[in-house]
Amino acid sequence: MSTPVERPLRRDAERNRRRILAAARTVFAERGLDVSMDEIARAAGVGVGTVYRRFPDRDQLVSALFEDEMNGVIGLAQRCLALDDPWEGVVTFLEEMCHRAAADRGLKQLLLSTGRARCEIERTRDALHPLVTELVDRAQAAGVLRDDLVATDILLMQVAIGGVMDWAGDVAPDVWARVLGILLDGLRPRRDAAEPLPGPALGADEVLRAMHEHRVGRG
Repeated sequence: MSTPVERPLRRDAERNRRRILAAARTVFAERGLDVSMDEIARAAGVGVGTVYRRFPDRDQLVSALFEDEMNGVIGLAQRCLALDDPWEGVVTFLEEMCHRAAADRGLKQLLLSTGRARCEIERTRDALHPLVTELVDRAQAAGVLRDDLVATDILLMQVAIGGVMDWAGDVAPDVWARVLGILLDGLRPRRDAAEPLPGPALGADEVLRAMHEHRVGRG
C-alpha cells in the first residue's frame, strides 16, 4: 500500500504560514514562550483559527520555529570541542549561549525548561548534555578548570545569567557579560589567572531602576 503524499499548501495558505512563523519568531524573542495563540494571530494579522489550522498546538509552532536553533546549539558545542584550547572551548560556549539567550527570550526558555516543545527538540536538548560534559572533562584534564565542577553547573550558570537578563535587561541589557566574567573567574583553579571584568558595574541608580522594573513587571 503506497504512502499518501502530502499536498503542498496553496499559495495563500503558505503565505499565512510564513506570516504566522515570522510573527511568532518576533513575539517569542521579545516576550518568551508564554504568549497566547491569539496574540500571535494579532501580530501576524490573521485570525486565530488560521493559526490553529496551520499549528494545532503551541508545541508544533515552537518546534517549527526552534528546531534549527536547537541544532545550532549542538553545532556550537561541537565547534567548541574542536578548539585547541580547552579553556577557550568552555568560555566560548558559555559566551555564545548567553548571547543567544539575550537576543531571544523564547530560545532561553526553551533551553532552560521542560514541556516547551515536541519530542524532537527534547531529544536535541538531551544530546547537548554529553557534549557539555566532554567540554568540562577536557578542560579539567588540561588543568584549566576547577576539579569540582560538573556539566550541570554550566546549566546553573546559564540559569543565573538568564535571571540577570530578566532582572536588569530593561535598565542595563549588557550587564550580564560582567556577571559572566565573575562566574568564569570562579571556574579557574588558580586565582592569579583572573582577567578584567567586561563592562562597567551597575551604578546605584541603575540598581534601583532595575529593582523597580522587576517589581512592576511582576505586577
